[in-house]
Amino acid sequence: MALASLTYFIASRWRAVACALLIAACSPPASADGEVGEHVHDLSAHLDTYTTEVGWLMEQVEGIVSAYAAGGLAAAQPEAVVEHWEAVDFHGAIETNYIPLYASIWQGLFGVRSAIEREQPLAAVRAQQAALEQALWQALGAVKMAAKVQESGYTRPGASTASMSPSATLDEIKERLERVVAKYAERLGDEAIDIVQDTYLTRFEGVEGELIEQDADLVEDLEVDFNVTLPKAIQEGKSVDHVREVVAAMQIKLERAKTLLRDAEAARSSVF
Repeated sequence: MALASLTYFIASRWRAVACALLIAACSPPASADGEVGEHVHDLSAHLDTYTTEVGWLMEQVEGIVSAYAAGGLAAAQPEAVVEHWEAVDFHGAIETNYIPLYASIWQGLFGVRSAIEREQPLAAVRAQQAALEQALWQALGAVKMAAKVQESGYTRPGASTASMSPSATLDEIKERLERVVAKYAERLGDEAIDIVQDTYLTRFEGVEGELIEQDADLVEDLEVDFNVTLPKAIQEGKSVDHVREVVAAMQIKLERAKTLLRDAEAARSSVF
């Protein structure tokens, strides 16, 4: 790629990130853990913490990969990759500010974990590790940019599901996932991924805090579906039938979520 073209490509990518951050910088906090924390309202004050956490995460992943190199799958404990990620504040900082990079981190985490669990060659594991580290550094840069946007005083009314019941929100999520399949069938993969990311950010996050009280594992499964399984299937050009199967599995989980939330609401009503 010529230098001028490369410069234009990089500038274009960061303009896209900046626009997304202007939209998302003040999104209401929510996460798979149910709480993101007050730190997301003052990103600048926590940038040193986020930087330290990113370095710590990379050290933990390196430890897991090194253990795999030395002792194989039994020594590696690859499931800890996700546990480490969910333990840090940076998890919430990027989730509330730039979902595409948040999804990339999840894909990187599961890339490392899956490569180890499948006992792939060390070189393949290292390649996944490098992709994860790249996503983490990009995400740190995005959060720093979001901090500047936040300091400038930019605000916007976040997309909210406050006027919708949890059941209605879940029904809308299911309808949006059907649109994802339709767009993918039309060979509009980028649009399909946009719908997935927007649905996760503006709809699923509105109910997951309540849902996690009923079934935390179900919330984690759906977060992986939204951020790893479905976008990865689209990005890798899987068949329409395969994408439809992924969505069908998500629909079953969403229906279970709907039942759980409805039962919880009925139980609260009976108390009063």
